Amino acid sequence: MNNRLLKAALGCVMLFTLIGCAGQQTSTAPSAQSKDVTQYVDPFIGTDGKGKTYPGATLPYGMVQLSPDNGRNGWDWISGYFYPDDVIAGFSHTHLSGTGAGDLYDISFMPLVGKPQSKKLDDVKTTATTYSTFSHDNEAASPGYYQVFLESYDINVELTAALRTGLQRYQFSPNTTQGRVKLDLGYARNWDKTLDSHIQIIDDHSIAGYRKSTGWAKDQRVYFYTEFSQPFATHKITQSGAQNTHKQASGTDIASLFFFELDENKTVEVRTAISSVSIDNAKQNFAHDDPSLSFEQIRQQASTAWQQALGKVQVSASEDNKTQFYTALYHSFLAPRVFSDANGQYKGPDGNIHQSQGMPRYSFFSLWDTFRALHPWKTITEPQASKQMMQSLLAHYKEYGLLPVWNFQGNETDMMMGYHAVPVLADAYFKGLTDADPEYLYQAMKKSAMQDAFSIDDYKQLGYVPVESGKWNVSKTLEYAFDDWAIAQMAKSLGKEDDYQYFLGRSQNYRQHFDKASQFMRARQSDGNFKPHFDPLAYDSEDYCEANAWQYNFFVPHDVDGLIGLMGGNHPFNAKLDKMFSTLQGEDELPEWISGYIGQYVHGNEPAHHVPYLYQFSGAPHKTQARVRQIMDQLYNTTPNGLCGNEDAGQMSAWYMFSALGFYPVNPASGDYVLGSPEVDSAQITLDNGKVFSVIANNQSPKNVYVKSVSLNGKPLNRYTITHQEIMQGGQLVFTMSESPK
Repeated sequence: MNNRLLKAALGCVMLFTLIGCAGQQTSTAPSAQSKDVTQYVDPFIGTDGKGKTYPGATLPYGMVQLSPDNGRNGWDWISGYFYPDDVIAGFSHTHLSGTGAGDLYDISFMPLVGKPQSKKLDDVKTTATTYSTFSHDNEAASPGYYQVFLESYDINVELTAALRTGLQRYQFSPNTTQGRVKLDLGYARNWDKTLDSHIQIIDDHSIAGYRKSTGWAKDQRVYFYTEFSQPFATHKITQSGAQNTHKQASGTDIASLFFFELDENKTVEVRTAISSVSIDNAKQNFAHDDPSLSFEQIRQQASTAWQQALGKVQVSASEDNKTQFYTALYHSFLAPRVFSDANGQYKGPDGNIHQSQGMPRYSFFSLWDTFRALHPWKTITEPQASKQMMQSLLAHYKEYGLLPVWNFQGNETDMMMGYHAVPVLADAYFKGLTDADPEYLYQAMKKSAMQDAFSIDDYKQLGYVPVESGKWNVSKTLEYAFDDWAIAQMAKSLGKEDDYQYFLGRSQNYRQHFDKASQFMRARQSDGNFKPHFDPLAYDSEDYCEANAWQYNFFVPHDVDGLIGLMGGNHPFNAKLDKMFSTLQGEDELPEWISGYIGQYVHGNEPAHHVPYLYQFSGAPHKTQARVRQIMDQLYNTTPNGLCGNEDAGQMSAWYMFSALGFYPVNPASGDYVLGSPEVDSAQITLDNGKVFSVIANNQSPKNVYVKSVSLNGKPLNRYTITHQEIMQGGQLVFTMSESPK
C-alpha cells in the first residue's frame, strides 16, 4: 500500500476512535514482509486525469462494480467518480472501467441523517441532487473493498462485493437515533437515460425492482433484490415529485426513502444482487452468494480471490514499479466480466433470454482496445478464463448473427470499427484456447469480413475504403487489412487455399493508402486519387479514428517488413519513426481525447501502442529499448493521475505489464512477442500447466535501459522475438542491461 492509501486508512481509524465507533473494521495495510501482493494495488490510480477508472469494490471479472458516484455529468465523471471532486451522491452497482462510455450507474443507494444536503451539481441536470461532502483523508480502497466517511451526515460507508452481489455497511454516529437510506432508480448521468424503473416493497427488510435504461448500449436491464440488515420502520416512494407509502411503483423517476430506528450498533447493512433477466434471478443470485456470510466474511473472500488472481505473477521491482504493475494487473481483471446469472441465464444482444452451458457468459468486450494486448496477456496468465471468453464471443455470434464489435450489458453497440473479435479468436485457436468447431469458428470470422455494412462493401470492391464512404476511411482500411490477415491464417490452417489467397490479398490493402511522396497513409477518393489538402497533424480530419495521420501511419502490425519496404528500407523507416517522436504540436491544437504524447506518438489512445517496438524490425533495437522505458517512466505513475489516457477496459494496463516484463505482442494474433526493455528486476509467472516462466533483468535500473544480451534457458537468444509456445513451456528469459547501447 502506498503512503497516500496508508494515510487514508489510518485517518479512518483515528476518526472513528474519536467518535466512539471502536470495533468497526477499517482498512489496514499488510506488513511489508507479506506475500500478499494486493498491498501494491491502488484502485485510485486512474481516477484523476484521463484514466476514467472507478475505485469501488468488485471481484475478478465480477458482475457487480459497487462504487461511489459524485453525481455530476461530464467527460471527467464518465466512470461515476472523479478524484478532484469533493462530493458523493450515491453508491451504485454497475460501472465501466476507463472507457469513453457514460452508461450504467445502476441501483444507487445513499445513507442520510436529518435534512439532506441538496443542490444542483452541474449545469446539465435541472433538479437538485442529494449529496455529502467527503475528504480523501478519510477514504481508502483496496481490491474488493472501499471506505469513505460522509462528512455531511457523520456516516462511515464501507463497500465490498461477491460475484453478483454488492454489500454496503453504513456506520452511523453514536448520537444518531434515526437513519435513512435513499434508493434512486431514476439516477441518470452522462449518456445514461432511464427508460423505466420499478420498486416493490416485499416486507420491512427486503425490496426488489429494476431499472431499464439507454445510452451507448440501447437496451440495458438491471433487476435487483435487496435485503437490509434490520427492518425499516417506514418508507416513502417519490414518483413524479409526489410522495406516497405504496408498496410498489413504476416510472422513470422513482426514488425511495427508508427510515431506520437505529439499535445500539448504529449500523445498517444493505445487500443487493443484480440480474439482466428478472427479479427472481436476482433473488437466486442473492442466495447463490450466500447471504449467511457477514460483511467481513465477504470482504475476506474478496480479498482472497484477489490474492489468488494477482499472485500468479510475482514481481521484484522498485516500490513504485510494483504498485504500477500490480494495479495494472488488477485493472486487467475488470474486463470482460461475468454477465450470466447463477442459473446460467442472461439477456442476449437479440433482446431475448439465453442460457449458458457449463461456463459463464461474459460481457464488456471493448475489442477495438483490448485485441491489442489485453487478450494476448490473458492467454498467458488466464488461459481458462480466455477459453470461456472465446465461447462468449461465439455465443454472441449465434444470437446476433455477427461476431461482436463492442459488446456490453447484453448489447452490441457497433462502436469503433474493425472486426477485432477475429484476431482474438484466431489467436486463441492457434494457442489451443477454444473447443469450438474450427469450421464454425472460421465461418463466423468470414461472415464479419464479407458483410456489406461499415463500408466493407466499398472495401471489397475497391480494395480500400474511399473518402465518399464517410469518416475513419483510412483507419477502417488499415484495421480491416489486419483482421483479414488473421482470417487468412485460419483459412490456411484449414486447407482453404482459395480463401487463404483471397484474404491474404486483402491484408495488403493497406498499401492502397500509402503516398510515396509524403510517406503517409492518406485518404483516397473513389476515383483513385488521394484526397487533396493533406495535413498530417490535423485532428479534425474525418479520415482517421481518434488520431491523425502520424498515429495511423504505422498500423500494419501483420506486415511490418512490407511497410518498411514501402518507406524505402530500414534507414528511412527509422528516420520516419524518429520524426514521429520529435514532431511537436501546440496543446491548443489537440482535442481533449489526445493525451500522453511524445511528439506525435500518442500513448493515451490505442492505435500507436505497438509503434515503439517497430525499431526492432528495422535494425535499431536500442531505440525500442529507450522509447518503451521513456513511456513507462513518463506516462505511468502511482498518483490518481497515473494513467495518461483512458484505461480502456485494461489495454493501457496490459501495455504496461507486457512492457515491464520486456516483451509485447506487436502482432497480437501471431503468437510472437517482440522484445523491449524490462522495468522489473525479475518476475515469475506461475502458468496454469504447472510450469513457471521467469524474467530476470540483470543490472536493470533507471539508467540501464539498454539490453546488452538476452538468453533463453541459458542459451543466447539471437532474435528479437520470443514465442508463446516458449513462454508456456516455462523457463528463464534473462536480460543483461547496460547504460549504453551495445
